[in-house]
Amino acid sequence: MVKTPKESLTILTDIVLPGETNPLGNLFGGELLARMDRACSIAARRHSRRIVVTASVNHVAFNKAVPVGSVVTIEAKVTRAFKSSMEIYVDVWSEDRESQERSKVNEGIYTFVAVNNTGAPVSIPKIKPETDLEKERYEGALRRKQLSLILSGKMNPADATELKALF
Repeated sequence: MVKTPKESLTILTDIVLPGETNPLGNLFGGELLARMDRACSIAARRHSRRIVVTASVNHVAFNKAVPVGSVVTIEAKVTRAFKSSMEIYVDVWSEDRESQERSKVNEGIYTFVAVNNTGAPVSIPKIKPETDLEKERYEGALRRKQLSLILSGKMNPADATELKALF
């Protein structure tokens, strides 16, 4: 079975409350990370139809502060599926209170693993990207995975064919 990224699309929208902010009145980074993790978890479960666990947070960029009262929208979708793991790319948007203009404030890349009831990894469907952005993220996912495996000591750099092709 092959699925498309849009089948896993998860959109969470919420408001930033005063109890979720730092002394500057901006959303705590940890609060945003938790929201991103939940959205990614739902996207991973939609793709795999299995129990999923967070394996790693591969990248997070806090580009702009999100002030109290802002509406935050988190959009997550599976970018690539491997044997039991999947990469989920998440984009975070903030809506200005007055103009209602949306701007991208954050992004992240998470890895989830599908497991059975005892926690053992299970196979998941492959994914077929459709849009140009989905294809770009799909292609980059293998390079990101190889880099992560090298940094964790689980892959010999000489075996990272996708990374070597860049140089």
